[in-house]
Amino acid sequence: MSSHTSTSLPAPTHDSRPGPSPEQRTTPWQWIGVAVLALSTFVVVTSEMLPIGVLTPMADGLHISPGTAGFSLSVTGVVTAVTAPVVPRVLGALDRRVVLAAAMVVLAVGNALTAAAGGFGLLVVSRIVVGVGMGAVWGLSSAVATRLVAPRNAMLAVSCTVGGVAAASVVGVPLGTLVGNSFGWRTAFAALTAAALLLTAGLLLVLPRLPRPAAPAGRGESGTARQPLLRNAPVAVGLLLTVFLVTAHFAAYTYVRPVLEERTGVTPGTVALFLLLYGLFGLIGNFAAGALAARRARHTVLGLAAGIGASILLLALFGTVASVTGFGMALWGLAYGGLSVAGLAWMTQSAPDRVEHITGLYVGVFTAAIALGAFLGGTVVEAAGSTPLLWSAAALAAVALTVGVCGGRKTRS
Repeated sequence: MSSHTSTSLPAPTHDSRPGPSPEQRTTPWQWIGVAVLALSTFVVVTSEMLPIGVLTPMADGLHISPGTAGFSLSVTGVVTAVTAPVVPRVLGALDRRVVLAAAMVVLAVGNALTAAAGGFGLLVVSRIVVGVGMGAVWGLSSAVATRLVAPRNAMLAVSCTVGGVAAASVVGVPLGTLVGNSFGWRTAFAALTAAALLLTAGLLLVLPRLPRPAAPAGRGESGTARQPLLRNAPVAVGLLLTVFLVTAHFAAYTYVRPVLEERTGVTPGTVALFLLLYGLFGLIGNFAAGALAARRARHTVLGLAAGIGASILLLALFGTVASVTGFGMALWGLAYGGLSVAGLAWMTQSAPDRVEHITGLYVGVFTAAIALGAFLGGTVVEAAGSTPLLWSAAALAAVALTVGVCGGRKTRS
């Protein structure tokens, strides 16, 4: 990260219902808007990740193998990867509030189809629909959050919004796992359908009109021609690191339930508790990383990459010991929980006039890596088992850390 880049996300460009000016404070109503955005990302990511917590019963109910069921995450990730970067470029002057609300309706439809799926075919269709809704919501939410608050609160607003991702692990996936264990996995997806529809109304109620943010056409803040995003060192290095690190994470995490059941020998209830522990520390990591990344984004990301690699390595070496597994899950959650906000801060600080495009590109690459990780993890676990899967994921995390250490030392805003 450059020593002369901004230490927070850029000040928002407001519409006919402007947010606070730099000298004003963010009002409680504006924080409510941020909270609804956070709840939206919570439901979006829970919708994507819930198959992890109910993988075994879901596979049994659909008469497919756990590896095949896990590939459904790849479907969602691929669709989101295409949707997220495209959405900011095709919206034009459309009201972002309306777009977000429409995307939540799409998400509700996808979850309803998942709940009704009778086989792998409809499951794939349902996860495609979920991916479209997810790509639009996740791709826009962080950029929209900065427009709702005073500039000095921009990073906190992003941390809160991205915190919905960590909260999905803390509450969403464990709660969905408990619901699935108690009432069936279809009930868990039906509940997500209802939540998405409720949040659709909430977004329309609490958000102001949000047309396209204004920016000098083809120009950066200094008046010079805009550099292509992929030629911006922090953006390019950050995206490459994201590919390796998120692939490593999801190769292992997608199959964490069978890994814990086979290696550690725990019950389904204990699996839910381990996921809760992971999620609680993920929420802590999200806000801690957000605060650190405002000043030292690159170093924060490198620390998180090291933590993810170390935690997976712990599970590979000592995963048969329940206490060590618990510590490894906590460390894993702490490190991965901060990745979304820290990685986004690293890249947006280098091009503060292009937040929507960077966010969409970041989410696209992030979710493509989710898809790749779920696919590679399924391939390895089906062919070789859980232990080679963990070692492979740890090796990918080491590659990601190497990319971050060797690249992006000098940045320009």
